[in-house]
Amino acid sequence: QVQLVESGGRLVQAGDSLTLSCTVSGLPFYDMGWFRQAPGKEREFVAGIRWSGGSTYYADSVKGRLTISRDNAKNTVYLKMSSLKPEDTAVYYCAASVRSTYPTEERGYGYWGQGTQVTVSS
Repeated sequence: QVQLVESGGRLVQAGDSLTLSCTVSGLPFYDMGWFRQAPGKEREFVAGIRWSGGSTYYADSVKGRLTISRDNAKNTVYLKMSSLKPEDTAVYYCAASVRSTYPTEERGYGYWGQGTQVTVSS
């Protein structure tokens, strides 16, 4: 059984930093993505990383502020967020796929976590 469990979301102030974690079980290897859904908006791609860690992908809106990384020995993927803005407020989801064909799109991932809430106050 494949499970993805996110953690780390909380209330922070604008300008703060925060790191989200996603622990995966049940997959031998996988590409990973982070997505987010703000209130009243559709879920959007934030960042992605290949199993090897050699390729990473970012949405233009977060480049330079968010960094995706992984520790395969711990089956964990991280999303480090800095200089947070109120518009970063959203539920953040991690997603996994074995060899994703579309690493920046929802259709590229078959397994999803339940999400973790990040709220950035101004």
